[in-house]
Amino acid sequence: MAIHAVPKSQWETYFANLSKHLKASQAELEVAAMNLGDQLEAEWLPFYGVSYDPKDDIIEFTLQDVDHLVRRPQEVYVDDDVEGLHSIEVVDGDGVRHLAKLKEALKLPPPT
Repeated sequence: MAIHAVPKSQWETYFANLSKHLKASQAELEVAAMNLGDQLEAEWLPFYGVSYDPKDDIIEFTLQDVDHLVRRPQEVYVDDDVEGLHSIEVVDGDGVRHLAKLKEALKLPPPT
């Protein structure tokens, strides 16, 4: 597995392309903060997509019955390899980590 940062200038396009390739993916969503500890927001629900709205500076994870908003995102990391995408981690302006783990690696097309 290879974890790497996605530059902010690419978030909108990266997430739009990623969401196009979600078919039958499931995700677990975890939020980790010093004052809260690790909190499970969603456990293995159908994962519909993730998007970035630059106007409002919000990343939105969309799962079945869950819309999870990350306000003022500062960093985005993805864990991927030849098998596909394994997880997406977003760090917000308060240092809170929002982690979406995919049950099975999401197969992505080669970069263009």
